[in-house]
Amino acid sequence: MSVRGGIDLGGTKIQAAVVDSAGGLLGDARGPTPLTGGPPDVIAAMAAVLRDAAAAAGVDAGKLAGVGVGSPGDVDADAGTVSNVVNLSGWDDGVPVGDQLGSALGVSVVLGNDVQVATEAEAALGAGRDYSSMLGVFWGTGVGGGIVLDGRSWVGRGAAGEIGHVVVRRGGARCPCGRRGCMEAYAGRAAMEARARRLGAQGRRTALFQIMDERGRDRLTSGVWARAIEQGDMLAEELVERAVRALGAAIGSAVNLLDVEAVIVGGGFALRFGDPIVERIRTAMMRHVFADERPPDVRLATLGDLGGAIGGALRVPLKSS
Repeated sequence: MSVRGGIDLGGTKIQAAVVDSAGGLLGDARGPTPLTGGPPDVIAAMAAVLRDAAAAAGVDAGKLAGVGVGSPGDVDADAGTVSNVVNLSGWDDGVPVGDQLGSALGVSVVLGNDVQVATEAEAALGAGRDYSSMLGVFWGTGVGGGIVLDGRSWVGRGAAGEIGHVVVRRGGARCPCGRRGCMEAYAGRAAMEARARRLGAQGRRTALFQIMDERGRDRLTSGVWARAIEQGDMLAEELVERAVRALGAAIGSAVNLLDVEAVIVGGGFALRFGDPIVERIRTAMMRHVFADERPPDVRLATLGDLGGAIGGALRVPLKSS
């Protein structure tokens, strides 16, 4: 069967998609990422969301050619395991996602890094399809990167693309990874929320948490940040600008090293704010680009929230007829 499934595992949501042999979308679904219960509950939720996407596509999930998963953390595609997912609890050791999800769905499962598969999808079908080299930067709960060089994905020895952990300030803010000065310590949504809470406790005025409560959220989602900025919240704007500066420094450094043709910016935060925030990131990046007479194009991802799930699906090899 040429119909494939894909799952994008995020810190707050699980997105699934079912695509045809050309990558065309047939059906999709999403659900929240469980915050309790550890890996078993998360894997069960992934299976449920994929079944919903298959139902939307009018196919039986068990009849798919396979399911590809884009996951954060350390992904061992050969072993089918995921470990060290810092934004989910209980994922320190190798979790056999491939075997457990495959058993739940009755199909084969392949794994890949969440941002790398999203970058591959943008390269094949989205904003990066006109370029042979590109850097994908996905801004959400954390900040991840993916690399395509000469039309092929580059993962190094398995950890290439970790742009969120490019150091933008020596001895700087503590990152969720435990190190200091990483770009994600300034731009990751989780780190931004932690700083907003600290400053709020110190007496800084902000509407962020009031908006969060009014919207029935338990985290500062991208929508909460956007609403606060629409209301003129000074702390929210300050923290977003701080994030943009950090993103610009890290992306500029990566561009100096790789000299790619394009930077594709995606992820929940970027998609919520759209082209204006991408332009701000481009401006911040240009302060650091060495070859500024021929900078890369900087574009917003066009596959939206579905990029990771579609990229996961594209990892599934097609069965010959």
